[in-house]
Amino acid sequence: MNTQILYVSGTGNTAAVAKEIFQALPSSSKDIQELDHAKNPLSADCYFIGFWANRGTANVEILDFLSELHGKKVALFGTCGMGNSPEYYAEVEKKVRAFLPDDNQYFGSFFCQGKMPIRVREKYESMLGGERDQLATRLIKNFDEALFHPSCEDFRNAASFARTAFKNMEADL
Repeated sequence: MNTQILYVSGTGNTAAVAKEIFQALPSSSKDIQELDHAKNPLSADCYFIGFWANRGTANVEILDFLSELHGKKVALFGTCGMGNSPEYYAEVEKKVRAFLPDDNQYFGSFFCQGKMPIRVREKYESMLGGERDQLATRLIKNFDEALFHPSCEDFRNAASFARTAFKNMEADL
């Protein structure tokens, strides 16, 4: 099975997860590329598509690419700065998966938290002292927790997800 790991990474978090997924896949016919530099991105049988979540969804480049896929086996993965929440991850997955045409086979998703640029924390700090103080405090706490992600545990979980999804893709031949 020809397998393609394609991703878009804003800060390097998603790229790091993509590399873990690539290393975890047993296929001898696999490739990993950033989507905007991909050669023949529509030529694979199976895809692991990665992105960073921004405001609860993927960027337009990923959404457009997903809408072009037909008759493929697809799994999603991504990083999210805003919290380590299964509910939030499910919401992101649902929004992004909606762009995948129904003639594809879907094999699930993996998400983990990812660190954000320091300018994000500075923005949150500027909100302190006003009516949005509680929100700012919560956002700063989340930012500080995200500094340690993706973690070694996140990488292990991404690899485990990839092996399971790939095994299911193979079984569905």
